[in-house]
Amino acid sequence: MLVSGKELFQAAKQGGYAVGAFNVNNMEIIQAIIEAAEEEKSPVFLQASQGGIKYAGIEYIAGLAKTAAEKATVPVALNLDHGTSFTQVVQCIRHGFSAVMIDGSQHPYEDNIAITQKVIEVAHPCGVSVEAELGKIGGVEDDIKVESADATFTDPKEAAEFVERTKVDALAIAIGTAHGVYKGEPKLDFDRLAEITAATDVPLVLHGASGVGDESIRKAVSLGICKINIDTELRQAFTKAVQEVVHTSPKEFDPRKLLGPAREAMKEVVRYKMRLFGSAGRA
Repeated sequence: MLVSGKELFQAAKQGGYAVGAFNVNNMEIIQAIIEAAEEEKSPVFLQASQGGIKYAGIEYIAGLAKTAAEKATVPVALNLDHGTSFTQVVQCIRHGFSAVMIDGSQHPYEDNIAITQKVIEVAHPCGVSVEAELGKIGGVEDDIKVESADATFTDPKEAAEFVERTKVDALAIAIGTAHGVYKGEPKLDFDRLAEITAATDVPLVLHGASGVGDESIRKAVSLGICKINIDTELRQAFTKAVQEVVHTSPKEFDPRKLLGPAREAMKEVVRYKMRLFGSAGRA
């Protein structure tokens, strides 16, 4: 069933677990995520980035995701990941997204607040949740690139003011993760996370979680992280499975024989993450 992201956020915060948010680009990825959610009895976020929407087209992404959500017996939210313009947010709401993220972290603090407030004025009356970002998370997320030198951690005092002024449903914070592939395991600033949790009392979101160690994930969840974004590990599982088929059966030309194993590989990644995040059995 398709639900507002706010429903998933609130249940996760009250239950002390995190909901996985998995990026989608095609049918097989959506199927893998939903099948895992059904089998694990876990709530889940399907989310599309600007790059995903550009690749598949918003009609296809929304159509596939809404069909999957409506057929599912577990709660599913369809989220815009890292939206950077008001126009794009409105377009996603019109196409049935039940959650949006407006990423104003590239702008000065006051401008970030202003664009977040503008999005909330439109989204909340439609029953659509809004996630914002404070601090700059390093790495590359489709069209968004933040050099490591420009990445900045979230300030707890600023976070408290930001949440109070915007009334945002969830806040993505920068505590040491990055988008993309890590060269080594990242070190998360757990003291900062604890301070932000104490100062805000709002569901917090961890981006760039692919490649973060299991113990770090568990600790982050225990300190207030309620939504965790995974994209890179799905891509890696997809690519590895396809490469294995091509290597063992180089004359294979049936897309189903290539994409089927990739779907199963991604499904196992999603299942593992749901158990790790504590969302399994929470639907």
